[in-house]
Amino acid sequence: MTEYQSVIQRGPATQAEESRERAVIVGVDRPGLEWPLESSLVELERLADTAGADVVASTMQRLDAPNPRTFVGSGKAEEIAELARSSEADLVIFDDELTPSQQANLEKVMDKSVKVIDRTALILDIFALHATSKEGRLQVRLAQNQYLYPRLRGMWAHLASNRMGGGVGSRFGEGESQLEVDRRMVRKRITSIRRELARLADVRSLQRESRYGSGMFKVALAGYTNAGKSSLINRLTGADVLSYDKLFATLDSTTRKFELPEGREVTVTDTVGFIQKLPTTLVEAFKSTLDEITGADLVLHVVDASSQEFEGQIDAVCEVLQQIGAQTIATIEVFNKCDLLDEETLAGLRKRFPGAQFVSARTGYGIDALVDAIAAAASSADAKMDVVVPYQRGDLVSVAHERCHIISEEHQADGTHLQMLVGPAYASMFEPYAVS
Repeated sequence: MTEYQSVIQRGPATQAEESRERAVIVGVDRPGLEWPLESSLVELERLADTAGADVVASTMQRLDAPNPRTFVGSGKAEEIAELARSSEADLVIFDDELTPSQQANLEKVMDKSVKVIDRTALILDIFALHATSKEGRLQVRLAQNQYLYPRLRGMWAHLASNRMGGGVGSRFGEGESQLEVDRRMVRKRITSIRRELARLADVRSLQRESRYGSGMFKVALAGYTNAGKSSLINRLTGADVLSYDKLFATLDSTTRKFELPEGREVTVTDTVGFIQKLPTTLVEAFKSTLDEITGADLVLHVVDASSQEFEGQIDAVCEVLQQIGAQTIATIEVFNKCDLLDEETLAGLRKRFPGAQFVSARTGYGIDALVDAIAAAASSADAKMDVVVPYQRGDLVSVAHERCHIISEEHQADGTHLQMLVGPAYASMFEPYAVS
């Protein structure tokens, strides 16, 4: 069994860095991995940075299968403990999800001051940092509690004692172990959060139905985290959606109106970014947000064209889209950050992905062609209609301008003569005024 280990040497910590934790990251190279381990560890380092930790050392081990007790081999676990000690690390992060028993056994090997977490816990921590809306925070709390429930080892004992107090009534639950009390508390918490999320989902559903009922064409952005979805929606709509070069900079979906060149309005929704090894608890917790994708007429799958791992990122996004039942929705692949590519690389991508759009949200390159592709998709189900709308129905003329594609418009004695492309949701409104 061969092993590889690298240690990043760091100078004295600056004042700004003193508040950041020092982390050792650990990966296991196993047969059949879909993602090169080195690339996965680079991404894990970016996740750690986003969460507020500096990676001071990294190590990996090649194994046919994870050790059921400590994930890595027992000797490797001791080696990681010594590496954390010599690097003065506060944190050891594993690139894969650990079972509760593996995490407990690893913690026994490490110094008491060193925390052991896995990739899932790290992502949950980042989500907790970046969730801003009430629904987003509840979704994160739900995922955190679902993750922690099987890992309980009396960690909420202080909450139970505070609730019970002393004296009369303090013997409630006597005969139960502390672990049973803690588990019951977390189950109640999960139930309460789910109830509140269901209420908020009903509110979101009403808002979505109102938007859907308008018949407006709906576009959803989906893609790997940091692919540039927020930058793209800003470029398309002139919005001011938060946009940082950070993983999971935005979690809450944002919807903006966008006017196509022919005058028709569509909605564009930015959604939470995906990632490889995305915890299933997060997919489930963020289902109401991801419903923005399943209810769309068109999905723009935004890809970071400058990433060396863009193909693996495409696969990771497609896997989540399939999990939420969005794989049958019309999709356009949008390769973003093309300003970072040379002409030869860009030409090669165009040849490999002939149906894709190639843009730079930062510079505006390719945006006009993307807008044309959106307009073509929006018009694909339209029917051509020739109508004369009476002047007293000015409201219909407004609908035509906002929701349809006007080919020609002429003011006649008996009303406004319109030749236009009309979507299925509006055809019945104009049929009484059709020119025979």
